Order: sequence, then C-alpha cells, then structure tokens
Amino acid sequence: MKKYVVIDIGGTMIKYGIVDQNGSLIRKNKIPTEAELGGPGILSKVIKIIDEYQDIYLLSGICLSSAGMVDSEKGEIFYSGPSIPNYAGTEYKKILEKRYSIPCEIENDVNCAGIAEVISGSAKGSRSTLCLTIGTGIGGCFLIDSEVFHGYSNSACEVGYLPMGQASFQELASTTTLVKNVAKTHGDSSIEWDGYRIFEEAKAGNQKCIDAIDQMSDFLGQGIATICYVINPQTVVLGGGIMVQEVFLKNRIERALYKYLLPTIAEKINLTFAHHGNDAGMLGAFYHFMNRQRSLKECRR
Repeated sequence: MKKYVVIDIGGTMIKYGIVDQNGSLIRKNKIPTEAELGGPGILSKVIKIIDEYQDIYLLSGICLSSAGMVDSEKGEIFYSGPSIPNYAGTEYKKILEKRYSIPCEIENDVNCAGIAEVISGSAKGSRSTLCLTIGTGIGGCFLIDSEVFHGYSNSACEVGYLPMGQASFQELASTTTLVKNVAKTHGDSSIEWDGYRIFEEAKAGNQKCIDAIDQMSDFLGQGIATICYVINPQTVVLGGGIMVQEVFLKNRIERALYKYLLPTIAEKINLTFAHHGNDAGMLGAFYHFMNRQRSLKECRR
C-alpha cells in the first residue's frame, strides 16, 4: 500500500505524519516551528522530517500544508507575515521534487482544513462551504463542492483582514483578542490566561469571562454574516483551538448570526464545528495532493 508524508506547517507547531493511500493517518507527531528562524529554518525541518520517514517507508509523495499565502500551482509561498521572516519565496515543490524525485504539492493551511472537512468531516456533502479557523488570527477559505476558490491572485477569503468599523475581523474576534480582553478586565498579564482557562472560568460562573466570550461571539456573528451576504454558503464550519467549546459557543454564535443576517438567509445556513481538529491540515494536504495529481494526469491525456 502506498504511503505519503504529510506535513502541516503552522506558526507555532509543525504537525507531521504518514497517510496511506486510503487516507488513513497511520503515524503522527509534532515539533515546534520556531518561526523566528524564518523560511530557511522551516525548510530544513521539513527536509529532516522527510529524511526520517524515507528511512522507514517507500514514499509516494510529499503533501504540505502551510501558513502564509500559497501559490498551489507553482508550489511556493508568495506572502507571509512578519511572524515567519524570509518565508515568502520558499519554493517547496521545486526544491523537494528535485531532492527526492517524488511529487510534492502544497496548499495553504486553512484551505487544507476546509478540504478535509468537506471530504470527510463536518461539511461532507456540502455544495458550498465557508471554513473559518479562529486562533492567533482568523483564517478562512471558501469551497465549491471540494474545490477551493482561490481568487484571481490566490488570496481569496483572507477574511481576517476584513474591515469591521475601526478594526479588522481578527482584531475583534480572534482568540488572541479574547485573551487580551479577559486579562485586561482582571488586571492581569495576557500570559496568565489562555482559551482553556477562560472557558473553564466561564463555566464556573466568572461573569467577566462570560461577557468577553459573549462579545467575541457577537463579533464572530457579525463577521460571518458579512461574508455570507457575499457568498451565501450552504455550510459554515468553525475550527481552531477554542472551537472545541461547541456546547458553550454554538447558541451564542447562532444568535449573533440571526442578529446580523436576514432571517430568510440565516435559517438556510448550516453552522457546524470542525470534526478533524489538529489532524485537519495533514489530511487536507493529502486530499489536495491526490486531487492535484489526478488533475495533472487528466491534463496529460
């Protein structure tokens, strides 16, 4: 059975493993990204991972998911924020195919998460899907059937930058902002709080935490509604660390969605939460790889 190495490069962690040809994740691990080392440092980590697995398995392909803006046709990073210096211009496909003589494909990490949810997760069978990842910032992708809509210059659905009054969507509704707001109301440093603690305190009745979550949920509803007025998706999938708190969040976000969307639109949208969790990027990278390779074969006929 064929084996594929899958690598999900995030701003904090690199998650990696082996997927078989049936899409089963048979091995997985993770290491710190150490983003401050920049593009060359990350590339060397990716090469080390592939070398490690090549000693164990006969690899049939390299499937990458990465933070930053990705040109999936060229297989390279064309834009990255300051958190990963010297990352733009990293030519993963060219470098890795030359080194290992096997196919390599790369796609943006949020796009990969969306692909995974549409093919085998919470949005399976959905004809049009908006997938949002709420974390340090807010990432998004839009899929028609299981195909990512990339836009003219491969930057569609960069919704975190969406202007909402005096700030952007991610400046108002990300986990980072939630943590900052809770720390401020308690007179603490942000380092003393994280998403897990905030929700545990809220469940225990901490009103300041509840109020901050309510505010975040309202901003999420407002941002999602704005996007839905434009693309009218069948399904909205919410992922990211704090979205494991579905029981606490779903009703709050749905109320906000109905507040900002016309009821006739809101009632037709299926709001759901990500199924694949931390494996979404790796699985999506595999699905993207298989789709690209299938398309290339068809083009050669």
